[in-house]
Amino acid sequence: MTFNPHHQFKNILLSVVGTLILAFGVALFIIPFDLIVGGVSGIAIILSHHFQSPFMTTNLLIAVITWVLFFLGLIFLGKDFALKTLISTIVYPLGISVFSQLTDPDVMNGMFNLRSSAYSEIAILLAVIFGGVLIGTGCALTFLGGGSTGGVDVLAFIICKKMHKIRSSTVIFIIDVSAILLGFIVFNDLVISLLGISSAFITAMVIDKLFLGESNAFIAQIISDHYREINQLIAAKLRRTTSIIDIEGGYSGKAKKMLMISFTMNQYHDLFNIINQIDSTAFVTIHRAHEINGKGWTR
Repeated sequence: MTFNPHHQFKNILLSVVGTLILAFGVALFIIPFDLIVGGVSGIAIILSHHFQSPFMTTNLLIAVITWVLFFLGLIFLGKDFALKTLISTIVYPLGISVFSQLTDPDVMNGMFNLRSSAYSEIAILLAVIFGGVLIGTGCALTFLGGGSTGGVDVLAFIICKKMHKIRSSTVIFIIDVSAILLGFIVFNDLVISLLGISSAFITAMVIDKLFLGESNAFIAQIISDHYREINQLIAAKLRRTTSIIDIEGGYSGKAKKMLMISFTMNQYHDLFNIINQIDSTAFVTIHRAHEINGKGWTR
């Protein structure tokens, strides 16, 4: 594989910016209101509240937990995985420490100290929304840069490595839910717990939109005895090329042809008009495409 310095720089920049946005969201909106949204920040908030020691601050605990998980990943998952989390492991705790200073009432006239705002009654709701949006944006940018935010994901991957039948997403969900339930027990406040869950949902939705995207591309698989005529009309009217694939009927055992075509949302209706015009009994399957690269599509 050819090394592309421009591509590497872009990936590193995305990971750094994404991690800083993540740290900004956690430091300004999550930690001040003790919102348990799962992950490292949730565990750190719970531990700091439990110990209630001036030395066991949330910021320090975040740094310690992050680095402990990094070394666990290095030991159990290898250096390749550790390298993916290295940027976030360095930038995230530093970002938390720096951005947390902004919540001091004496810094910038207390602009970022939402707890003492004149609108403090709705400040926590704003923290839930903006915290979720910023965390989701930061995670998505880090993922797009080919990095990983590490954190409890490391535990999930280690568990899945030992127990192959369990999905990592399931383990991460269990860890986050456990943190939220533990937070409810420690704080004994249902409202705070529900607000934390709401912020976590917002985070998930933002990651889904930014990382998976709003693709308007589709892939159609068309099985018809009149595939040649359909193929000709698609090329003439939609200006799209197709792939003709040899298949075999699972029940009949007969050899058939299947057309596969990538098309956009605004061509959806036209494609079905073409198919119905030629063969209204054709078997058609439509899939939404996450991403399509190549000639005629944006890379």
